[in-house]
Amino acid sequence: MKVLILTYYWPPAGGSGVQRWLKFVKYLREFNIEPVVYTVKDPNYPLLDFSLQSDIPEGVEVIQQPIWEPNNLLGKKKQTSAGFLDKNPSVIGKIMQYIRANYFIPDARKFWIQPSVKYLSTYLKEDPVDVIISTGPPHSLHLIGMQLKEKLGVKWVSDFRDPWTDIDYFHQLPLTHKSIQKHEKLEQKVLENSDAVLVVGETMKLNYDKFNDNIYVVSNGYDSAEIKGENKLDKEFSITHIGLMNNDRNPEILWEVLNELKTEVNGFSENLNIKLVGKVAQSCKVSISANALDENVEFASYIPHSEVQEIQQSSQVLLLAVNKVPSAKGIITGKIFEYLLAKRPILAIGPTDGDLAQILEKTKAGTIINFEEKRLLKSTILDLYTAYKSNTLTCNSIGVEQYHRRNLTQQLSTILKEL
Repeated sequence: MKVLILTYYWPPAGGSGVQRWLKFVKYLREFNIEPVVYTVKDPNYPLLDFSLQSDIPEGVEVIQQPIWEPNNLLGKKKQTSAGFLDKNPSVIGKIMQYIRANYFIPDARKFWIQPSVKYLSTYLKEDPVDVIISTGPPHSLHLIGMQLKEKLGVKWVSDFRDPWTDIDYFHQLPLTHKSIQKHEKLEQKVLENSDAVLVVGETMKLNYDKFNDNIYVVSNGYDSAEIKGENKLDKEFSITHIGLMNNDRNPEILWEVLNELKTEVNGFSENLNIKLVGKVAQSCKVSISANALDENVEFASYIPHSEVQEIQQSSQVLLLAVNKVPSAKGIITGKIFEYLLAKRPILAIGPTDGDLAQILEKTKAGTIINFEEKRLLKSTILDLYTAYKSNTLTCNSIGVEQYHRRNLTQQLSTILKEL
């Protein structure tokens, strides 16, 4: 069996967007599926991680075609795809945000659609495949897949790493009513015309079920061997967050609680070490300073994936902050699965009835506290600190192996072969 995978993110791209299909490609051959990857040539990735290139299996065909991206003209620093929409833009900034939101639908990679359809129509006549898979965001890639299906009659699977109109920053964009309707119609058309749809969580599946009978949950996961023996833990009471911490993901009650504990608990201030690895919004830094936590915080920009794993495994507590947005119940940050692998206690702030809460409950890997439950958050952190002081802070999680990328690829292969 042979599949063509349409993806914008591919090594040397860094960050979470590249991980899902890089890892599927890594293992697909074990299940008698030959992958061919179609991606961009010389793209403007906001993050680079050349270490990920070692995960590309030898001999896999990777087709790269040029793309024209208007993001450079519109201000790369304000990329909304990373969730860092400027809350106080200048007049020029407001104009640029308006243009990007309303004239580049579904996204700024729309200019790659027609050249890709033209190129791949010729390619596929000479080198046919059994299934085409498009992964988004950017959701413009789904439009490539849909047009290829219409032209060539090949089976097509759309993969949603994140939702389209329910993505956390969608409702912050300065969209006109007409633009919102256009997004919704395109999303519905993609869902209805897909032969199968892949999603990463149950909430997204529930939202999409009305458009297609073949919706499958194939979660993200981890790819390392499970940790054997005990980790070499930080000496401090370290609370570590990996990844983007944008305006919506700023856990203000956490900063307030930690400030109070510094005042109320002897030795807490001296032991507290907050590690924020990844891009942090200015609003988060302001909240941290306002709660007198500057001396307790370490900021680190992007770190190679292999080094991040070491940081996770040595941390006393791993922090997950879910975006405080209407779609919060369906948000499953990719880092949760590598947190599970690290086998350190997870402290999450988000909906207690959402997809993330279900994963934590099923694996017994940590605790999730609702956005406004300050008293419970405080008592939970105090319990964690007490266990840390007595050298009994452990995590006895279960069932983590189900999220290994090889097992998830086997699940994917079954779906593709049935299709």
